[in-house]
Amino acid sequence: QVQLVESGGGLVQAGGSLRLSCTASGRASTTYAMAWFRQAPGKERDVVAAIAWSGGKYYGDSVKGRFTISTDNDKNTVSLLMNNLKPEDTAVYYCATTRTPYSDYVPRGGTEYSYWGQGTQVTVSS
Repeated sequence: QVQLVESGGGLVQAGGSLRLSCTASGRASTTYAMAWFRQAPGKERDVVAAIAWSGGKYYGDSVKGRFTISTDNDKNTVSLLMNNLKPEDTAVYYCATTRTPYSDYVPRGGTEYSYWGQGTQVTVSS
């Protein structure tokens, strides 16, 4: 069973930075896409950023230029560096990975991801 463990959430002032990390375990291959989603109270879960095994990336419009997604060399750890945080970035952030191996394709929909972390709270104060 694939497990995802997230870390790095917390409280930060507007304009500050946070780095989220997520490590996957329980699978032999690493040719999977990984992503970060977020869900604010009363809102739908949205993709923040996603990365293919080949390194191709996708960013949601609201975070372009501020957030950076990356993976470690082993491709089992995905990080999200969040700069210039805004109060509207406040949400629970979830790490996700696919069951299907992808090399170049970057999945953007929540239904394309089969495994999810427990979520980590990010709160940005104004």
